[in-house]
Amino acid sequence: MSDISVADGLPAPRRYLAVAVLLMSLVLVVLDGAIANIALPSMARSLHASAADTVWVVSSYQLAVLLALLPCGALGEIFGPRRVFLIGIVVFVIASLVCALSVSLPMLVAARFIQGLGGGAIMALAVMNLRFAVPQRLLGTIIGINAMTIAISSAAGPGVAGAILAVATWPWLFAVNLPIGVLILFCGGFLAHTSGVARRLDAGALALNSLMFLLLFMGADRLGKAPVSGTVLMVAAGLCLVGLLRLERNSRTPLVPIDLFADPAFRVAIVASVCCFTGQMLSYVALPFYLQETVHMTPTQAGLYMMPWPAAVAVVAPIAGRLANRVPTALLCAAGAALMSLGLLIVAVGPSDSRHLSFLIGTVIAGMGFGLFQTPNNRILLLSAPKSRSGAAGAMQGTARLTGQTFGAIVMSIIFGFASLASASNIALILAGGFAVLASMVSLSRARYERL
Repeated sequence: MSDISVADGLPAPRRYLAVAVLLMSLVLVVLDGAIANIALPSMARSLHASAADTVWVVSSYQLAVLLALLPCGALGEIFGPRRVFLIGIVVFVIASLVCALSVSLPMLVAARFIQGLGGGAIMALAVMNLRFAVPQRLLGTIIGINAMTIAISSAAGPGVAGAILAVATWPWLFAVNLPIGVLILFCGGFLAHTSGVARRLDAGALALNSLMFLLLFMGADRLGKAPVSGTVLMVAAGLCLVGLLRLERNSRTPLVPIDLFADPAFRVAIVASVCCFTGQMLSYVALPFYLQETVHMTPTQAGLYMMPWPAAVAVVAPIAGRLANRVPTALLCAAGAALMSLGLLIVAVGPSDSRHLSFLIGTVIAGMGFGLFQTPNNRILLLSAPKSRSGAAGAMQGTARLTGQTFGAIVMSIIFGFASLASASNIALILAGGFAVLASMVSLSRARYERL
């Protein structure tokens, strides 16, 4: 049965309890991704696997999320966002248990893939549930709090992983998901009980969508080591996208939401997001190399110097959420992306000193800019879609982020192919600044037709 009150959000205090449930789900997914990376060496030793093979513990999860986002967004619209979101939590929790009990690398990789399918459902439908839980006037503020939660969880991930590994073995990294997931399921009734919209989900479209992201992921993974086969795979992924768009050209609710792209605000937000996340991934890969190869820090020191970026995002994102209700989104996003570019250029060309002040100043400015860009951009992306299409909008938000991050990783692998480690990081940071400038220009282009 649907809640009548969800026309403009749930009544207080239920709306805040629903937001707390959704924030817990974000912590669950983000922390899991952050802590798994830290444990790869321990997993390799424990499971008697090579370091290269162990990377699939991370890669299988990322691939599954990519495959799941758009289909889960559509399923949420058909069967109701609360139901599919909670099914995603169940899948994530059960897969976490299997991860903790894994006795071989293939078992762990398979469990991580299933966990990623659950994570895709959570990421796609957390946004749709949020849209039904919160009044439109509070949406910017809550999106800012979401961004702050993600930033804090990302920053805390390595420390949480280190603390767990100091007293326990790596399976406990996955076992900690169980009580959090059970608590989310227990509190799931606070979410809005919205009914879905009956429609057909095309099996051919689902198959093409899965094949497209599979080829894209495999092509991106091979591009640095085998450029020809990597390029062929990515071209094949593009052909799958063309086929998918042709198959769904007459659909009123296509899997790839081309109906939403008719709105310039949505279209600009997606393009700007891809550009900004490309710059972010380039930066996140380049900065550790800069610190360890150019500045010659230890890994521990480099980890500490990486913390100001997410800390700055956590501070600025809620402020940006409040500003988004008063200041045009085009100006906020353009200013944020420009700040991000300025910060990255300060790191790349700034003077070096024993305390690395230019690095700290640059990463704080870049983090502030990223936080200032992300919150209003996500807000306008969601508000540009009807509530009934919030599942597709949330899925496209996640797809834009992962597409940008994948492209950033591809560009980084190309840079590593022709430049030394010492110079590659500076080249990547300058390119990342260029992508941030592009995001700023794209965002500014909507000023001529924008409404708050």
